Order: sequence, then structure tokens, then C-alpha cells
Amino acid sequence: MNRDEAKNILLLYRNPADAEDPQIAEALALAKNDDNLAQWFEKLCARQNALREKFRQIAAPAGLKEQIEAAVKQKLGQAARTTQFDEFKGRLLSALRYDLEKIIFSRRNFALATATVIVALIALATFWFRPQKGDDTFAIYQNQMASVALRGYAMDFMAANPVEIRSYLAKNGAPSDYNFPAALEKIPVTGCAIESWQGKKVSMICFRTGKPLPPGQQSDLWLFVVDRATVKGAPVTSMPQFTKVNRLITSVWTQGDKMYLLGTEGDEQTIRKFL
Repeated sequence: MNRDEAKNILLLYRNPADAEDPQIAEALALAKNDDNLAQWFEKLCARQNALREKFRQIAAPAGLKEQIEAAVKQKLGQAARTTQFDEFKGRLLSALRYDLEKIIFSRRNFALATATVIVALIALATFWFRPQKGDDTFAIYQNQMASVALRGYAMDFMAANPVEIRSYLAKNGAPSDYNFPAALEKIPVTGCAIESWQGKKVSMICFRTGKPLPPGQQSDLWLFVVDRATVKGAPVTSMPQFTKVNRLITSVWTQGDKMYLLGTEGDEQTIRKFL
């Protein structure tokens, strides 16, 4: 089994009980001896856990089950009428907002089952994530980014070099022409992620302040950078504004055409040290 084959198998991993499957057990064993694969698998598990947590916090609206069933029947009916099943799979995968780009449909039965799950997720995403009136306001943006930091995320790129992080963000079309406050430049970076806001990319730069962290947590200070024009009601001042969002204290300011949101757990005195 090579690395790519192991990745395809580990995409099926959901909990430790799955390790009893011989193929999954072999892939897990390979990951223990392959740093690249181990890092990829760690990110995969983090994304799955974050997604599960978000799903648990969303109450299913009335009639959602019927909407999903109707969507599944319609999409699978269309798939059955076409001989270009690979094209159908591609359309489904591209519609997903979650990263499933590495899935390979190795068996027809698995392909059909996976397609069913994907259609269900598309139906859910259409209902939950469609733009609503007022969804582009500053308050919504602030709460959404704070939730990303507090509820768990997977870094898209891990690095201790700020130059490498900036290069990665630029290469992937996320805001990269940002400026750190002088105090923040002294804080070690751990990596970055690219979040989404109203169809636009948000750069999330992760820092570690040096205080003890819970197991598995790699950062405790986060900076979000977005084009100011995409956030309705964004502050126009370069003076930081402080707001408590759940456990997170946030500082928001604008500079040029960018809006910055810095967040960490604590109070205003805590976050002022990084400005």
C-alpha cells in the first residue's frame, strides 16, 4: 500500500472501531511511519471533528428530511439515466463545500452510497448556507470568525515562518498584503487557514503566545484578514475596537482596503499586548 492508497482508505475512517478493518489498520500503520501521511491524517480528523460539532449545534428544521429524500431521489434518478457516471460524480464533488477532492470511487457500490451521502450534504448545505438578507453584516462576520477559532479548525498550511505563510496565502488567492501590528510581529506563527465569507476568501493566521495549551490545540491567537468592502458596516477607523464574543476577546480595525480581526481568549488587557 502506498501513500495515496492509504489516503483514499483513511477517508473512510470515522472512529477507533474502524481500525478493526484490515485495510484501515494497514493504512493507520503506514501513517505511523510516514510523517507526511500522519500530518494529512491529523488534519482530516480535525476537520471531521469540527464538522461534527457544527452539525450537532444545528437543529434540523421542520420538513428537512422530506427535502433531502426528494433531492436524493431526483439526483439518483438523473444519474441512473446517464452513462457518464464519472461526470455525475465530478459535478457532485465540485458542489461540496467541504474538501472531498481526494475521494476515489474504487467500487461501484461504494460510489453509489457515497453519491447518496454527498447529495444529502448538498441539500443540507443549500438550506443552511444560502445567503440570507443581512448575512453580510459586520456582526455576523465577527461571530462567524470567532466561532471558527473557538469550535475547532484544521490549518491548511503549517509553518513557523511568516514569509512562507504569506506566500501560501498569495498563491491560493487569499488576502496576503496585510500588515501586523508591531507587537504581533514578535509572536510566533504556527500556520494559516483560508476561510470563506460571502464567497470571498478570508486569511486566518494562527499564532501561539506561549501559554500552556490543551492537547491537540496548536494556537491561541488568531488574526483574520478580509477585504473591507465585503463586510457591510465594517469599522472605518484604524483605532482598534474591542468586543467580547463568547470566550473570545476581539480587536477590530481597518487599514487601507483590509479589515483585521484579532482574537484570543481573555479580556481587553490580554489582547492589547499584541497590538
